[in-house]
Parts: sequence; C-alpha cells; structure tokens
Amino acid sequence: MFDDETATGTTLLRLAEQHATGVLLGDAGAVYLLDGEVVHAESPASPTLDVLLAAAGRLSPESWQDAVDQAGRHHQVGRFLVEQGRLAEGELEICHLGALFDAAYFALGPGAGQLRFRHGAAHWLGPIRPVSARTVARESRRRRELLDQVCPQPRLDVSPVARRCGSTATASCSARQQALLDLADGVRTPCTIAHLLGRPAYHVLVDVRRLAAAGLIGTPYDEEPLKPTPLPTWLGHAATAEEPDVALLRRLRDLLEARL
Repeated sequence: MFDDETATGTTLLRLAEQHATGVLLGDAGAVYLLDGEVVHAESPASPTLDVLLAAAGRLSPESWQDAVDQAGRHHQVGRFLVEQGRLAEGELEICHLGALFDAAYFALGPGAGQLRFRHGAAHWLGPIRPVSARTVARESRRRRELLDQVCPQPRLDVSPVARRCGSTATASCSARQQALLDLADGVRTPCTIAHLLGRPAYHVLVDVRRLAAAGLIGTPYDEEPLKPTPLPTWLGHAATAEEPDVALLRRLRDLLEARL
C-alpha cells in the first residue's frame, strides 16, 4: 500500500521539504513539482487532460494542439486556454486536478519502480493549481483503500477484463457501467478502456471492481467468478452509494475552496 513510509512517498515528501523544482520520474509516470508543490502528473495508464476535455466536449483536439503550438514553448498552455476564452479558469482547475490525481495514483503506486529526479524540468502545460505533496500522497492512499473495500482483487486493475457469460443483472447498471461492459472483451485492460471512454482511469478501476463484486465482470484467467454481493448499492444510484465521478468533483471542490 502506498503511504508516506514507502519509497515513493518518502522521496516525494523529501523533495517537497526541499522546495524542489523538477520532475520525479518512475516506470509508471512522472510527477512535476514547483517549489516543492505538485503542479502536474502524467502516466501512460491515465488519459491525459486533453483527452478528458475532448471526451467531455469542452475542447476540440485542434484547439488543444493550437494552444500547445502557441504557448507550449513558454510553459503557459493552461494560461493561454483561459486568456483566449477557450476554458473558464475554474473549469480548467477542476479538470486539471482530476487528471493530476488520476495520473499520480499510478505514477506513485507500487509499479513506480526506481525513481529519479530531474532538477529544473518544467512541463509545457504550466502551473495551474499547485497541490501539496502530502495531499497527493494521502489521496493516492485513500483511493487504494477504497478499491480494496469495493473488491479486494488487485489483479483486476492490470488484467484484461471480460463480461461474465450468462450474467443477467445488467439492468441494474448505470449507463457508465454499461459502456464499460460493452468494451470488456477479454483483451482490453481497465486502463485501455479508460482511454477509449475518455474517463479517468481510476474511475474505471472502481467500476470494474464493483462489477466484479456483483459477478458481472472478471478476467479470462479466473477459474470461477467472484461470489456476487447482495448489496444493490454497488450498481445502483442510491444516495448512499459513492459514485466516483460525483465523489471526485466534491473532493476537488473542497480542495479549491481550501486553496491547497
């Protein structure tokens, strides 16, 4: 489990204490710091900010590329998008925080491997809403704990997933979960599906584990499906169910209000 005592957590927090500026690189991604605060993160497992914005219908790929071409060399793409009226400042901050936490979850997770720090490196996106390193570490830990509470089967996160033959409870699925099931062909992994759907990869991991706990999805290598849970809140829209998209927006709003 990722926490402040692991190698990745210790390295990140040490850099924060040193008010370091640069990029922390690992096998699963990169985390950018400015004066010790996290300003960006990216991972091959996580859809990038432009993919998320395009999937939401907020910014075309052409508009994004134009911003990169005009402002990327100055490390001010984010500022350019706001100044040109292509995105509202608050909208960009919330979307970017979502992408940052999503990528950091993978970049700082168990698959990070050996880390190295490149001093002075800056991302072409530019700083948008810095977040403390401790907040990033705490959020990554919270997310991992939530996945294990939903369904303690971490193999589901990295294996191809497939819809269970003969499963008939899909009427209880949300439209988001049904879209995931439609792409679960036994070849695609959850992160591949996230890129196809244009959704944060962690949100897809949550839904995969919920669907697995309900006996609707699994890996092609499972000898038998997981025992379905009788709890309807895994799939439904009851007020007590924690939908990852809604929960994330609530947490991002709180972070913005706290001016972290």
